[in-house]
Amino acid sequence: MRLKAMGRVALASVLLAVGLAAGQRLAGQDAALNPALPLTHVDHGANSPAAQRQHYVVLVSLDGFRWDYAVRDKATHLLALGKQGVWAPDGMLPSYPSLTFPNHFTIVTGLYPEHHGLVANSFLDTARQERYGIADAKAVTDGSWYSGTPLWSLAESQGMRTACLLWPGSEAEIAGFRPTWYARFDGKTESTAAVQQARIDDAVALLKLPAAERPHLIAIYYSEPDHEGHMFGPDAAETRAAVAKMDGMVGKLKAALDATGLPIDLVVVSDHGMAHVEGGWVTLDQFADLKDFETAGALLYGKTEEDRARVYNQLKKASPEFVVYRLKNVPAQLNYNQNARAGDPVVIATGAYAIRAHGPAAGKTDQAPIAGMHGFDPQKVAEMKASFFAAGPDIVEGKTVAPFENVNLYAWLAHMLGLTPPKNDGSLNVLAGTLKDGGAEPGESLENKTK
Repeated sequence: MRLKAMGRVALASVLLAVGLAAGQRLAGQDAALNPALPLTHVDHGANSPAAQRQHYVVLVSLDGFRWDYAVRDKATHLLALGKQGVWAPDGMLPSYPSLTFPNHFTIVTGLYPEHHGLVANSFLDTARQERYGIADAKAVTDGSWYSGTPLWSLAESQGMRTACLLWPGSEAEIAGFRPTWYARFDGKTESTAAVQQARIDDAVALLKLPAAERPHLIAIYYSEPDHEGHMFGPDAAETRAAVAKMDGMVGKLKAALDATGLPIDLVVVSDHGMAHVEGGWVTLDQFADLKDFETAGALLYGKTEEDRARVYNQLKKASPEFVVYRLKNVPAQLNYNQNARAGDPVVIATGAYAIRAHGPAAGKTDQAPIAGMHGFDPQKVAEMKASFFAAGPDIVEGKTVAPFENVNLYAWLAHMLGLTPPKNDGSLNVLAGTLKDGGAEPGESLENKTK
């Protein structure tokens, strides 16, 4: 990873990370970080006095945890959390495209993908002539790919310490900051039982630091049940088992947080849902000549306006399984027509169809699509809806909310932390009714807020 040069601070951070990886105790406290998930420490100094007066937020993402899984599979701990506080029984709407990195970054920036720049899990930036891909560690840790101010950078800039345990994007320096504590993603180990438990152990250890040092925001990412949903489909026994396992992890985390005695708002969300794939591959080069195009999945990048117009005309009536638009004409409700990284023309599936630009190279065996997929328009494919549960000292009890766009979480989370967010695409008003203070500004009475 390309850490910003920080002189002796950087050296101290590296030495601290090495020590903590071996299970070193934290600042003389009783709790130690779990060596299964080593953390890197960046010294941003102590929490400001104002930050120390704020409550704590633990934000958890369960990748691919579809909105209806909790009820379907009787997820006891999640349902109890929702009944204790608030939840969205009919789901939360992800941003388009309903993919992992775009939506995790939307949640923590309040920006649609076209504005924060992660328009897909993999894409081409024609101006840079470089590709971004979530499996490319160099790109993922390069902050120049990201726009906006993620919640941890916002907090750090306002004197509040944070920790991110594998949240997408948190390994990069963005808007001038990394989290005070962060973990480096390792796809070979992150889903092991040891590392899943280590997220809980590390969160609790950090919360046992002295008040001046402990993070007030902890963001935690789990990759399940997304993997099982992809491989076996959303209704498979393996997926249901993963749902139960993640519900159990939430239960363990909740109990551990409660035992700290700290005022903690626990928020559990997912990035998207999961749908059964309908039919086989829909391959775009069977309908249009893409020889002068670069591609990334189903994203198309023409070299000339003539090429872009030609392929648009070839695709626009080619199949009922997708619609195609010139970039500038993508419907406004998708919030996906302002960033060239999305390609041009833009192909959008009309259902749960597996779309790709090209099939395998000559001589290579074609594989059928995997059983489950996401990325589709959540307004058209209801299975894309995500989950939302939250409870804590700042959250009203026993309330349900109608489906809302996840872009609104940013201002809501910032409010609970006492932070002032920059301009973004969401609004605190959408979720203000879930807050005990009604979303009132500091010094503003709830009575005045509701007039």
